[in-house]
Amino acid sequence: MKKQRVIVWFRQDLRLHDNESLIHAMKSGIEVIPVFVFDKRVFEGTTRFGFKKTDKFRAQFIIDSIHDLRKSLQKLGSNLIVRIGNPEDELFDIAQKVKSSWVFCNRERTRDEIEVQDNLETKLWSIGQEVIFSRGKMLYYTQDLPFPITHCPDTFSSFRKEVERFVKIREPLPAPTEQFEPLTVSLEAGEIPTIQDLGHDAIAKEERSVLDFKGGETAALERLHHYLWESEALATYKETRNQMLGGNYSSKFSPWLAQGCLSPKMIYWEIQRFELERVKNDSTYWLFFELMWRDFFRFMGKKHGNKIFLKGGTKEEINPELTDDYSLLQLWVDGRTGVPFIDANMRELALTGFMSNRGRQNVASFLVKDLKVNWQMGAEYFESMLIDYDPCSNWGNWNYIAGVGSDPRENRYFNILSQAKRYDPQGEYVKYWLPELSELPIDKIHRPDILSDQEQNNFHIKLGLDYPKAMLSTDRWV
Repeated sequence: MKKQRVIVWFRQDLRLHDNESLIHAMKSGIEVIPVFVFDKRVFEGTTRFGFKKTDKFRAQFIIDSIHDLRKSLQKLGSNLIVRIGNPEDELFDIAQKVKSSWVFCNRERTRDEIEVQDNLETKLWSIGQEVIFSRGKMLYYTQDLPFPITHCPDTFSSFRKEVERFVKIREPLPAPTEQFEPLTVSLEAGEIPTIQDLGHDAIAKEERSVLDFKGGETAALERLHHYLWESEALATYKETRNQMLGGNYSSKFSPWLAQGCLSPKMIYWEIQRFELERVKNDSTYWLFFELMWRDFFRFMGKKHGNKIFLKGGTKEEINPELTDDYSLLQLWVDGRTGVPFIDANMRELALTGFMSNRGRQNVASFLVKDLKVNWQMGAEYFESMLIDYDPCSNWGNWNYIAGVGSDPRENRYFNILSQAKRYDPQGEYVKYWLPELSELPIDKIHRPDILSDQEQNNFHIKLGLDYPKAMLSTDRWV
């Protein structure tokens, strides 16, 4: 029997399509109250090493997503109740006021999110209410796996072999189309904060950004349609995914996936349709392959818990060579290392909140393996800055690069010069983000540290003035 009134707590699932908690709530309650809370700890707090937990790019993306979600709900005769504060307190207050029966939400699996949902659950129990959790946020459902989470393989290749051929990916749930029942209780909708309300300056548009990342389900579905059906860029994804410049060299779905504006199951089934109607090749498979990596990191987060955040990672092996060197870290953050391939990527991140996957691997390796800086510091900077930050993917990848996580290969190391020459052979990416190096020829663009004084005069660049002297000689990678 349906209860009179239930609450849906939107978290990192800012969409109507394939939203299991929303569908469950609509089947369980007569009056459904959608709620989103801007957690002050997330939007105003800092990390252990002093970075903002959520910097301006992701904050604006989330604000956009909330505006879009509210509009979508209003079209169905509902509204999105918005609050600023601690979710466990704000939701408890609403639950008390409206005398709801349940709060529905999609379960999260990392420490901060678990603490919030546990605190909410405890508070609701005190008034005879409870949290009803759903799990529909990934490609694979835990209950469909051929093993319990505690036995999940710790390497991706083993995970893929055990899962890919044997576990069917469920079809995404359709977005609701019926009108919501009107509320019979008075509840203030609440204002959606501006970026300034959250402590940031307005974001100046960066013309060099690879894409105009606008948050929300509407923009997410438009991007999915464009990448597959308009540009057909999916057909060449495997060949282009490591490129550095342009909007379509990779899917760029990650920001919408991270905030749950786009369901991974929706992407998967659209890939299946694309393969039937257009082309099936290694590229179409490879996007699915990347979605499996996302699931794998989430399963690692669930299996290993807080270990993914600790210095020893899931292997529990601390590298004693790594130090908390803030001066080295700051040069890396500012893109002032004097190594162009590193600096170009770091400046792109600082100005746009985005960096290619190839760039992320290189800057992470440089920080950890070349500068010997504690990888946790880099992971926290990424947590702050990335528009597509996802706890399990971010920390899982840093575990991987630092050699303390899910990597079967020992001492993985990126030769920065070889990587630069391979993925930016003409120096176009470097010159795009480091215009002060625009006159350097191809044979010097990735090695300005070897320029003679005469060459610096010829190319109108003064090392130490126009561009930093290299922290490390590029000879190390020759």
